Amino acid sequence: MYSIDRNSGLDPDTDFEVIYRNLVTYDFPWDMNQSLSFALFRTYAVPSIGRLLDATGEFTGRVQKRYDDTGLLLEIPLLEGISSPQGRSAVRRINQMHRMYDISNDDMRYVLSTFVVVPKRWIDDFGWRRMSYEEVRASVRYYQMLGKHMGITDIPETYEAFARFMDDYEQANFAYDEGARRVADSTLHLMTTFYPGPVAPVIDIFSRSLMDPPLLNAFHYRKPGRFARWASIAGLKARARVVAVLPSRRKPRLVRDMPRIRSYPNGFDVDKLGTFAPGCPVHRNTDGRTASVG
Repeated sequence: MYSIDRNSGLDPDTDFEVIYRNLVTYDFPWDMNQSLSFALFRTYAVPSIGRLLDATGEFTGRVQKRYDDTGLLLEIPLLEGISSPQGRSAVRRINQMHRMYDISNDDMRYVLSTFVVVPKRWIDDFGWRRMSYEEVRASVRYYQMLGKHMGITDIPETYEAFARFMDDYEQANFAYDEGARRVADSTLHLMTTFYPGPVAPVIDIFSRSLMDPPLLNAFHYRKPGRFARWASIAGLKARARVVAVLPSRRKPRLVRDMPRIRSYPNGFDVDKLGTFAPGCPVHRNTDGRTASVG
């Protein structure tokens, strides 16, 4: 690929929003979409997160809308700037939804860490090139700012600290939960609807082939065969080699323009995205289990 270096001369500590926006919308739009979807999927394996998502019913009864809302609400600050009026409106909507429930700061930090770590690891493995130091640093700075606007505290300072926190949190907290399994199953089923019907079984196997053993174990998912795992990884690496010789993208690829975003064919209003439940928090028993919603 002959690459247009849109980030030449930019400082990742001050121009991080521009650098990260270019990374997501020009250089790696497909990879970022896939990896961020996997990042969110990983969070279900933490029972306090997966159980809560199951209790809300949003990821089982309205999974398409929840998928669309998540992608759009994360894209708006990316495109407009976190501190822009539209960016602030999107973050406000995210915060309003989170405040309806009892979510620990550690769980919030963990979700934030997956947004930093999982895409870098995906691109290192399957991208047409590796991320540069400046791009990694910019992604760290971007999510540090987003996390601060979401009221998250004790945010890691470096990529290495984010990665260490994510790995340690998963080792300590990944476990099976029936509610989390329902959310995972519903999300995987949604993924199969993005492709023609006969391909659906292949998408299921492909998805499980990209999951590491701790994630598969946490959901009690059947491990894919050796050939399925090899074929899935080989297919992604072959795609990367093809992309590497294509011309650089001239127009940004946006989530809102993807056909898999189906809930708003006539456009959307930022302030109406997401959930507007009655507002009753999810109550927890003394043992930490979710007791009720609403």
